[in-house]
Amino acid sequence: MAGIYIHIPFCRKACHYCNFHFSTATASAPQMIRAIAKEAAIQNGYLNENIATIYFGGGTPSLLDIEDLLWLMDSLHTNYTILDDAEITLETNPDDITAQKLQQWKSAGINRLSIGVQSFFEEDLLWMNRAHTAAQAKESIVLARKYGFENITIDLIFGTPGLTDEKWKSNFDTAASLGIPHISCYALTVEAGTALEKMIHLKKKESISSDQQSRQFELLMRWAADQGFEHYEISNFAKPGFRSRHNSSYWKGLPYLGLGPSAHSFNGKSRQWNIANNASYLTSISLGNIPFELEELTGTQQLNEYIMIRLRTMEGLSLKAIQLKWGKEIEKKIFQKAAPFITHKKMIIKEDYLILTNKGKLFADGIAAELFW
Repeated sequence: MAGIYIHIPFCRKACHYCNFHFSTATASAPQMIRAIAKEAAIQNGYLNENIATIYFGGGTPSLLDIEDLLWLMDSLHTNYTILDDAEITLETNPDDITAQKLQQWKSAGINRLSIGVQSFFEEDLLWMNRAHTAAQAKESIVLARKYGFENITIDLIFGTPGLTDEKWKSNFDTAASLGIPHISCYALTVEAGTALEKMIHLKKKESISSDQQSRQFELLMRWAADQGFEHYEISNFAKPGFRSRHNSSYWKGLPYLGLGPSAHSFNGKSRQWNIANNASYLTSISLGNIPFELEELTGTQQLNEYIMIRLRTMEGLSLKAIQLKWGKEIEKKIFQKAAPFITHKKMIIKEDYLILTNKGKLFADGIAAELFW
């Protein structure tokens, strides 16, 4: 099974912390939709498998007119075999959610919504420069459920200056009380080149506290467990049966195709990514060319990627899988590298799986790097 990701590179407003590729100039949106549909046709030989998941990300896909969304869905159904029970996710902002749009999305085949809430506090949303209000954050969830969307995930950000532990608890409790079955939680990251980085450098905003972020992540893990959420990936928590099938395919190393500017694709042996420039993308596609860069993955790169993604999951890293694909000697040495983390209770071994403990999850990337070949 495989997945398709569609990058819609437009937003109504630029959030201060965001480093994703997007533009707030939306005049070229209709042209972009036709170009992405054309890329879907050009790329129809990239995946030789049935499509189990489709993910509209960005950017802000919920800005699309229903005609544009239907055009893209048409193109996907024309060029790929999409399973009847495929998970089809649309990223949305609370201020875009209306009764009319919800009905349109459902009729277009969308069966999962990812709502970019980030916080239920007005002052936090203003600090981030989000386009929606705290009231809209709650109302959008209630409305989505009213119109039949049960498979909903929301994003929440922790570790921001001004977010006390009490406010963080309130954010989590609000999500739980609204019946949200999946929550993605991210520590605020100051990305290079963002408005946030510049404002912190100019002392216009307070810098980030790593101690606060670690503490709030530990609190989150405890609260989520108490509410019956599976912590199935470092940043993701789901009620049983509500894991993201699309994102899970990434963590399992399954193939996926990315369409649109800046979108990434992976076929198991190579990775490619489209140019992150709307005008250049449109020009290339109009000429029948896909503007991408390609990286052929060596055996070592494939191994290190497997370590990185699998260690982030609750199932963990399979030593048996490493032995079968990369050999017994490599499996043995990786276990030797893991031994100190087991000793210091940052990792456990269960059958043949290396699994991070809650303590270890605080250092997930660093531990993975120590296991790299």
